[in-house]
Amino acid sequence: MTAHWEAEADLVVVGSGVAGLTAALDAAELGLRVVVVTKDAADAGSTRYAQGGVAVVLGDVPGDSVEAHVADTLVAGAGLSDLTAVTEILTDGPAAVARLRARGATFDPGADGRLARTREGGHSAFRVVHAGGDATGAEVERALVAAATDRRLPLLAGHVAVDALRDERGTVSGLAVLDDAGRPGMLRAPAVLLASGGYGQLYASTTNPATATGDGLALALRAGATVADLEFVQFHPTVLYTGPAVGRRPLVTEAVRGEGAVLLDRAGRRFMTDLHPLADLAPRDVVAAAITRTLAATGADCVHLDATAIPDFARRFPTVHAACRAAGIDPVREPIPVTPAAHYACGGVVTDLHGRTSVPGLYAAGEVARTGLHGANRLASNSLLEGLVVGARAARAVAADRAAVRPAPGECLVASPAAPLAPRAVVQQAMTAAAGIGRDAAGLAAASDRIEEATAVGVPADRAGVEDAALTVLAQAVLAAAGTRTESRGCHVRTDFPDRDDQWQRASLVLTLDADGRPVVQAGTAVAA
Repeated sequence: MTAHWEAEADLVVVGSGVAGLTAALDAAELGLRVVVVTKDAADAGSTRYAQGGVAVVLGDVPGDSVEAHVADTLVAGAGLSDLTAVTEILTDGPAAVARLRARGATFDPGADGRLARTREGGHSAFRVVHAGGDATGAEVERALVAAATDRRLPLLAGHVAVDALRDERGTVSGLAVLDDAGRPGMLRAPAVLLASGGYGQLYASTTNPATATGDGLALALRAGATVADLEFVQFHPTVLYTGPAVGRRPLVTEAVRGEGAVLLDRAGRRFMTDLHPLADLAPRDVVAAAITRTLAATGADCVHLDATAIPDFARRFPTVHAACRAAGIDPVREPIPVTPAAHYACGGVVTDLHGRTSVPGLYAAGEVARTGLHGANRLASNSLLEGLVVGARAARAVAADRAAVRPAPGECLVASPAAPLAPRAVVQQAMTAAAGIGRDAAGLAAASDRIEEATAVGVPADRAGVEDAALTVLAQAVLAAAGTRTESRGCHVRTDFPDRDDQWQRASLVLTLDADGRPVVQAGTAVAA
């Protein structure tokens, strides 16, 4: 691949969401030359769609504590969260939120002068701070983009990351990109930070935007990094149902249940009260699985979320209210039809708590990374917090590593441009049918075979090609991990192995690519890089 242009930086950040922009701003403040690369507009990623808020203990809610937040996170993570990761990230939360507010983010005030709080599934206390009612992600994104603009951070929009450049030792030396016209460019840098989000577009119906195609995760695999916990794809329990649909679906934030809404089956019966002590506020994996079972048992297309008792619903949840009204539903007077949809990747590139991967010079933060915080199921509203905390930590790590991690002089090497490519529709259909909520060996194997049959080796020539290559390899990786884990745990539900098996306790499945570029599972415990 001959580059049409080259540029140099100290750090290239891939992604302009909460983790990426936090890292970029902090790195710039540390004196690094930073370039932010995003394949779409700066605010087109998943951050802006986060509704609920930021889960954080600020010390002003009686009875709540970081220890309680840690305990809730460990319960939600179903035995796979790393205690050290959970404790350190949550402990750093208050300072991270303070830095975000200093950069201009405005959170909703409460009547007592403190920040308003809400509660979401799996939380034992009202500890989630929010903005614009249910537009927290949009406010976080607005503030960070404005801060980046004020600092005049170079932002290369409309450029998709293709591969990490490496020297002959395997150390990262930059990034190869394609612009919207398919023209290649090269950014030379001793550090690349992936903050590119998850892979919700593996599924036909998702809460994720069109950008969530797992490009960063696939790039990391091709660079030789290890990934883990890919089988744990969290499905949000409550997405607005307006009939069969493909693509991003409007989210109905968990905070609606946190403030009193209840789930009803087609007969108008509450079905969560007998299933979990927290009832409708059980962790997401529990609620999503319960809704799926209810739909199967009743033959219904959706369940209903009754929020009619919540006062001033339109003011408290303006985003949800607008989406409902656009679909002809009045949530003030009638229950909201909802179903689960693919929402969040709990696994990702294995990193330490400072964003370092197993590849020198390659870092990751946010949904693309696997720090050990989420385990087998993410606790609601821990994602924005993780992006803030680890994004800042990664910036400091890059600055600290500058002397030790330097690419060798000479030519940069890039992975082979040829990649397995399957049609996106085939991938999404196969994954939706076999790797959603409720999986079994036969279905997973059939999905893998279907994708394999449709796969051909090709050279991605544009953004769509890069995305399709990422979705193809990630589909096979998720299917391989899901087929290997013969138990049900967190948001990985095997109908042929319905029980949790203690042999898997604290055991994460690690994957790498083999010499042919195929994902291979390595049984064992994923450890910090």
